Amino acid sequence: MAVTAYASLFSLAHVLDQIQHPVHRHRLHLDTEQLRSLQEKVKHLQDFLEDNHSQRKISQEVEDLARQIPVVAYEAEDVIDSHVAYVGTSPDRSDHDAAAMLSSFCQDLDKVIQEMDFIIKELMGVVKEEGVDVKEPKPVVDSLPTNASSSRVLPSGGEKSNMVGFEDRLVQIIDQLTRDESDLEILPIVGMGGIGKTTLAKYIFDHAYIDDHFDIRIWFTVSQEYSVQEILRGHFKEEKKESSENTLAELGKQLHQKLFHRRYLVVMDDVWSNKAWDDFKQFFPNNGNGSRVVVTTRLSNVAVSVGSQDPYSMNLLDEENYWNLLCEKVFGQGGCPYPELEQIGKDIAKGCRGLPLAVVVIGGLLAKSDMTREYWESIAENVNSFANSEDNEYCLKVLYLTYNNLPVHLKPCFLYMRVFPEDKMIKASKLIRLWVAEEFIKPARDKTLEEVAEAYLKDLIHMNLIFIRAHKSSGKIKFVGIHDLLRDLCLRESNRENFICVSRVQRIYDIEEDENKCNLCHNGAFSLDERIDVTEIHVGLQSTSPANLLVCKACKSMYPHLIRLRWVKVFGRPGGKLLQHTKLRYISFGRSSVNINYEKDTLSPFTLPLLWNLQTLYIKLLFVTSTKVLPSEIWMMPQLRHIHISWAALPNPVDAQDTTTVLENLQTLSVISNFKCTKEVVKRIPNLKELKLDYSDKEEWSYYSLHNLAGLQKLESLSMRFALAEDSESLTSPLGSITFPTSLKQLVLMGCAIPWEDMSIIGSLPNFEVLKLHLFAFDGDEWNPVEGEFLRLKALSLQSCAPKWWRAEDIHFPSLEVLTLEFSGDLKEIPSSIGDIATLKLIRLRYCRDHIEDSAKQILKEQRSNGNESLQLLIWYYDQFLVSY
Repeated sequence: MAVTAYASLFSLAHVLDQIQHPVHRHRLHLDTEQLRSLQEKVKHLQDFLEDNHSQRKISQEVEDLARQIPVVAYEAEDVIDSHVAYVGTSPDRSDHDAAAMLSSFCQDLDKVIQEMDFIIKELMGVVKEEGVDVKEPKPVVDSLPTNASSSRVLPSGGEKSNMVGFEDRLVQIIDQLTRDESDLEILPIVGMGGIGKTTLAKYIFDHAYIDDHFDIRIWFTVSQEYSVQEILRGHFKEEKKESSENTLAELGKQLHQKLFHRRYLVVMDDVWSNKAWDDFKQFFPNNGNGSRVVVTTRLSNVAVSVGSQDPYSMNLLDEENYWNLLCEKVFGQGGCPYPELEQIGKDIAKGCRGLPLAVVVIGGLLAKSDMTREYWESIAENVNSFANSEDNEYCLKVLYLTYNNLPVHLKPCFLYMRVFPEDKMIKASKLIRLWVAEEFIKPARDKTLEEVAEAYLKDLIHMNLIFIRAHKSSGKIKFVGIHDLLRDLCLRESNRENFICVSRVQRIYDIEEDENKCNLCHNGAFSLDERIDVTEIHVGLQSTSPANLLVCKACKSMYPHLIRLRWVKVFGRPGGKLLQHTKLRYISFGRSSVNINYEKDTLSPFTLPLLWNLQTLYIKLLFVTSTKVLPSEIWMMPQLRHIHISWAALPNPVDAQDTTTVLENLQTLSVISNFKCTKEVVKRIPNLKELKLDYSDKEEWSYYSLHNLAGLQKLESLSMRFALAEDSESLTSPLGSITFPTSLKQLVLMGCAIPWEDMSIIGSLPNFEVLKLHLFAFDGDEWNPVEGEFLRLKALSLQSCAPKWWRAEDIHFPSLEVLTLEFSGDLKEIPSSIGDIATLKLIRLRYCRDHIEDSAKQILKEQRSNGNESLQLLIWYYDQFLVSY
């Protein structure tokens, strides 16, 4: 429950900061001292949970008290919500009513402060009573078996079935370990829990060729809790060469002498930190005779840090191998002797999603079965449930080791992964925004919340709890995923923690005109990409309040401990009102609807002030006939971080009631129509990182003041789409009216018909890395790049925008890694010297003519003949067929 308490405190801390922002403070008439008192108590509890969690000192009494923290924190938020909603919906209230409401608000807040103060006193009493003997919390699962030397029992290694799918890797690593290199080398093997790192290392350790090659082999299992002295003592105890009186220095010296002048192989299994490696490496002499150390770890950063060569990353098994592994485990042979069970068995193997540990556990169940079709079908129906069953906890024991080792600030982010469907391709940028919206991110000095969240994501990836599915052309993470067994861990642990207690992120979907169907469950905790028919509504006590409390039947079923769910509107029902509540952080409208007046119901001057916590506003509509102007109140929403609206223009900031508020948190402004980049606008959005613009009006380019773009000194990505004329020759170039900021890293252009000779304006940008040119972005027959430009360009994409002649050489794009050509038009050929760029990794062709494909193949052939094996060629054809070379 400590994780839920910790997350709820962060949310409340944000609300307290937000309510005291000048744009809100003058409207709400707050008692500053009262709020400061509450903030201090929140901070005290946050620090307490962090300190005790890091020391693993959460006793049962502390755990019980921690269960009260979310209740009080949500109560405080509700008190603030009600006050904000009352002020926002009662502009004509009398002075008497206003005073009464303010008095009631202060009394309610005092009650919350007293409740929180009681919890703090009780916690301090428990800690004082327990002192240093605060009991360790009972783990959700027992740790793996250990021996007296704090080392896990080695796998038996006698079953070849466990090596199915890794035979090639086995041969490769053995070759690496025995090659003719005299200096000591450290080879890391990295991968998620249960993927087979220890099994692979054990087969290497026991291999006859390894046994013959090395004079001595030693296996140490380290684990996250380790004692170097105990591990070394256990090793020598097995050889009956040590006594209990040996100090660490004596044991280390003894090991060093044992290894000196001998070619040795040491396996350090299950290493969790650089410190563990540092503690051992001093005892490993560099004999200059080809000695080796193999390190297995779940942490990519540890693998990179300790290794003297690139880590060997363990991948999930493919379909053929996980079926073969299951057969080996169940039947002891490479195939299923029961034809009636083969298809069911393949379904079971597929359900393990390629994780060897899961296949082994399921295989153990099936091997003990009576081989009936009914039993196998029951396993297939819920294979993950059986893999994690109480009688076979081995999978979760291994996976829980990683989870339990997480710092408390990462646990809410990891548990949140339960909200996505199995096998979901999760967009990394969206995941980061959702984490921020849920208030899981701890603020850091000189960093945005998104930057901190991105660091959290990388930490979870390094822990192999989340894996990367795809990268952007810039090299950044684009999509991530989570293995099903790890998602099951999230489900189990979040249920135990009562982690999902209140919805903050909400998504609004369009529905059919049938008023009996309301696809409108707004629980962000539920799958964000599923629509739910609400057939039963549980109404809270405050059902008449502007912040209506409702929970649908589906959410009640999925989340038995759900406290409340925020409702926004029942679309399609006559007389339905938009119930704007103050908890909304993330609103996403999609598609088109005849039932909703977005301008009136959502973005009106009367409803926007109630969205005082809103961070992300995403509205993408079809069939919009005219551009609207957003209300000037948009400039009075300082929490906004991301705006994506496909049909609206920004208002003039000088028309806002408040002329001083700066949207310091705004980072993304996307698809804004006919954006006027005045000095006042630039001043209001100083930290903008991504800007997408759409110009359809036929104004002179100077009208839009695009020369002021240079004032956006943190802008990294700019996308500009201009109206296309029927005749490209009639298009005029806006480039002379644009001044790009030097911070720009990525530029996407479409329809601006810039002459190729003006490309130097872009090429001279000092930090420029990605250039994507779409239809009519540039105009002319010839592009002659200039040496000294595009020095840092990594990705170049020409989509329906290629010149006839491209006079490029390798010196013109010295850092290029990816070249993409799509609908290459009249381009005669790809310059052959492009292949000589040392950094080039990929040429990607989509729907290009034969002569372009031929020139790319020729480049690849020349590079392969020169020994360049790193260059790849991918070709997409019109039938969506992909060929890789």
